[in-house]
Amino acid sequence: MPTSAKPLDENVRDLRSLINADAAELSARLRAQQLRDFPPAAEKTIRRFSSAEAARFIGIAEGYLRQLVSEGKGPPAPANSRRSYSIEDVDALRRDLDSAGKGARRYVPHRRDTEALQVISVMNFKGGSGKTTTAAHLAQYLAFRGYRVLAIDLDPQASMSTLFGHQPELDVGDNETIFGAIRYDSERRPMPEIVRATYIPNLHIVPGQLELMEFEHETPKALMTRQSNDSMFFARIGEALAQVSDAYDVVVIDCPPQLGFLTLSALCAATAVLITVHPQMLDVMSMSQFLNMTGSLLDVVAEAGGATQYDWMRYLVTRYEPSDGPQTTMVGLMRSIFGSRVLTHPMVKSTAIADAGLTKQTLYEVERQQFTRGTYDRAIEALDLVNGEIESLIKQVWKRN
Repeated sequence: MPTSAKPLDENVRDLRSLINADAAELSARLRAQQLRDFPPAAEKTIRRFSSAEAARFIGIAEGYLRQLVSEGKGPPAPANSRRSYSIEDVDALRRDLDSAGKGARRYVPHRRDTEALQVISVMNFKGGSGKTTTAAHLAQYLAFRGYRVLAIDLDPQASMSTLFGHQPELDVGDNETIFGAIRYDSERRPMPEIVRATYIPNLHIVPGQLELMEFEHETPKALMTRQSNDSMFFARIGEALAQVSDAYDVVVIDCPPQLGFLTLSALCAATAVLITVHPQMLDVMSMSQFLNMTGSLLDVVAEAGGATQYDWMRYLVTRYEPSDGPQTTMVGLMRSIFGSRVLTHPMVKSTAIADAGLTKQTLYEVERQQFTRGTYDRAIEALDLVNGEIESLIKQVWKRN
């Protein structure tokens, strides 16, 4: 009879003990590293912006901003250094321009009573497509542009929460994610209690952590014991958002990279869907399976009364290398199939974005001088083009010129 092979590591009893031990050790090391880098008393802040950046966020020419400054508006220039602007300064200038404006143009872009809250679900089935990076930069861009933005981290890995200064293992406790507002038992909390401020005045967040997986586990049980007055799983995120909708213009949801109950609920709450795609053959093949599964599941949800009407759906090409021939071919294939549903501007692959992520920052947060100027400028230009195109879609829905 064949003898069973001995494990290479004599100290390993079984896979379960190995994984549990490694998870505990890695978690402890990461926690220690986070405490060194971000002490409990430390708070993440947003840097000040140059005149060119401030003018771009407001939507005016830099020369006009200089004129406003000469009229005594904006922050005073510090001695022996260039004038810079906090995000609060930028918001104050917007309000000044609106209060003094004589024409129809408005610089504070808050939605009006006739304009519906925009809920954008950013999603993909396959990891590595730039989904979280896209969602985080979009949320920040819209906040810098003056919109009131709520970012919701639905991914149990909570990478977006980390980028926005909320460490899932240190700062986010039980019942402090959106699971607390959509759970099925008596522990459910009002949505306003869960929303948190960030270091950017116009940007709030509902953070994520591993407890989000509880919704995936609890939903099948709830479906088995559902009472007639209980709302279905796919309606719960929309109901939670309704509690805070008056406070925001745009909601950006970072969906988990899987087609579970959370993702389906986010899809039913959304008014728009953004699907990130890395233009490689394996990724596009994976997206094909993702679309097939999503379509089938949405058919089931629609039959049960779920909402599947959207203002727009777009594909965003991410981590794009224009000099890569196969990638360019794949982008051309996508455009031939999906037409205008592929955003005009791709998000180019950039070491600047990756390097910023190493310090748990977005590219909008880091100083330009930390990178080679050309590298930084190309990445910022690509980000602004992508996010500006999405902003234009929002304005089209609101029927703004």
